[in-house]
Formats: sequence, C-alpha cells, structure tokens
Amino acid sequence: MELYNILLYFFIYGFLGWCIEVGFAACKQRKFVNRGFLNGPICPIYGFGITSVILLLEPLKENLLFFYCCSVILVTVLEGFTGWIMDKIFHNKWWDYSKRAFNIGGYVCLLFSCIWGLACVGIVYFIHPLIRAGVQLLPHFIGIILLFIFIGSILADIIVTSCAIFQFNKSLEQLEIITKEMRLISNQIGEDISQYVLYALERQEESKRKLNDMKLEVSEEIHTQINALRTRAKEIQRGIPKTGQRLIEAFPHMESRKHNLQLELLKKKLEQHFPKK
Repeated sequence: MELYNILLYFFIYGFLGWCIEVGFAACKQRKFVNRGFLNGPICPIYGFGITSVILLLEPLKENLLFFYCCSVILVTVLEGFTGWIMDKIFHNKWWDYSKRAFNIGGYVCLLFSCIWGLACVGIVYFIHPLIRAGVQLLPHFIGIILLFIFIGSILADIIVTSCAIFQFNKSLEQLEIITKEMRLISNQIGEDISQYVLYALERQEESKRKLNDMKLEVSEEIHTQINALRTRAKEIQRGIPKTGQRLIEAFPHMESRKHNLQLELLKKKLEQHFPKK
C-alpha cells in the first residue's frame, strides 16, 4: 500500500472516529463536546488504529474468526500503548477502565476490546471498500495538497495542545502549593489557639485583655495571608488554558498522577459554572 493511501486513510478514519466520539457525547450529555485529544476534528488513535488493521490484517479477512481475534489483539495493544505513553508524557491518565472486568492497568478492558474488534470487522468488510473507492476517485494532485494541509495542521495542533497541557499541569502544581500553604496556616492557627488557652488559664483575668489584643493582631495577619493566597489561586485558575478546560470536559475520568486532588477540585468548580444538563 502506498504511503499516499495510508496517510489519507489515517486522516479519514481519524475524522470519522472524532465524529463518532462527538455523536456519542452529544447523546450522553445533550450538548456538543469536542472529545478529541487535539483541538481539531480528528482522533489520531482511530486513524492510526484502523489504518493499522487495514494495513496488517486485511489480507486475513477471508477467515472471519481469525481476523476478528487478530483485530481484538491489535487494537488492545494499540489502545494500551497509547494510554500508557500519554500517561508517561503528560502525567495524566486520560481514560480509566479500572472498574471494568478483565482490565489491564485501566488502559484496556476485555469488553471494549471485543467491541473494537467487531467495529474492525464492520469497517474492513463494509465501510473500507467505499472509502477505498472514494480515495481512488480523488485526483492525485488534490490528494497531495490536502495531505500537506492536514499534516501541517495536525503537527501545529499537537504542539499547541502539548504546550497547553504542560501549562495546565503547572497550574495544578501551583494550586497545590497554595493549598499546602493554607494548610500550614490552618495548623498554625490551631497551635496558636492552644497556646492562647494555656496562657489565659495561667494568667487569669488580668492578662485576658492583653491576650485579646494579641489574638486580634495575629488574626489580622492571618486574614491578610489567606486573602493573598486566595487571590493567587483565582489568578492561576483564570490563567488555566482553554485547552485544559476542554480536555477536562472531553475526558471526565481523567486523573492527574501528581496533582489529582487539585484536578478534582477544578472539575467541581467547572461543573458549578457549566452544570451538566
């Protein structure tokens, strides 16, 4: 198979996969959700997965059962590797099958692997012949122009999305630092209260007026620190890239390996502003 055809199939099936994901999300959430990892209308995992099945397994389609089993194995390996490598690069787990039976690391599970296998059968036997015919009808020079446009667009999208995710992770890290500082202040307040109580018990009534003055002074200082931290937190939240917010909506089960508590708090905050219908 020529590289020209392989690349066209990648973009065609990547776009069709994106359409399926968007349609599924629309039925489930009653609104448009860009379910792709990238900003553009393409899901690379679909494009790469289906193109790999066509390239490697289509010669086996005469034996339906064998073709189905090989498809299940291939798509399972591809999905598992994709989930694992994205986890290692971005320190986020984008989907999680941990609650499904017969899962491997939450990246893949038997149920969805079997479903993807059935999808591969339907595509190779019924859909791909139509796609192949359409590609053959496309003038070669137009196809070349389209590929240059698509490749340039997806490379730019990968760079922009990756930078936004790294910035998003940095924002979560900063929010976690603020949370720790707030916790330290809270612990300090607890220690101060204990000291004040012991001081009052020892000094009796004459020193209580002095104690109240000290508490007021400390309280004002603490309030100033807390307000400063809250202001910083709001500024960081406002500075979170739109791509990060979109990915939270697109991958509602996403987990952060390093700052998951902050991610969950951010999810709840977004739900308050954009409640599910």
